[in-house]
Amino acid sequence: MENLGIIYGFLSGLGGWEILLILLVLLIFFGARKIPELARGLGKGIREFKDATKEIKDEIEDSAKIDDTK
Repeated sequence: MENLGIIYGFLSGLGGWEILLILLVLLIFFGARKIPELARGLGKGIREFKDATKEIKDEIEDSAKIDDTK
């Protein structure tokens, strides 16, 4: 979770022109046809990561509840 703070800190320092420049470089580098595929893959990866972290958190909470009842 600490890494997410670093990423958000980096992104919060970017202005409109910097984001536009990054998007333009991505468009030139990958082309218009590849960008939706990359975005879909990134979205699926983020979703799987969130699901995995939620499962781990739930397992930890469940084990803590079991330990409390003993």
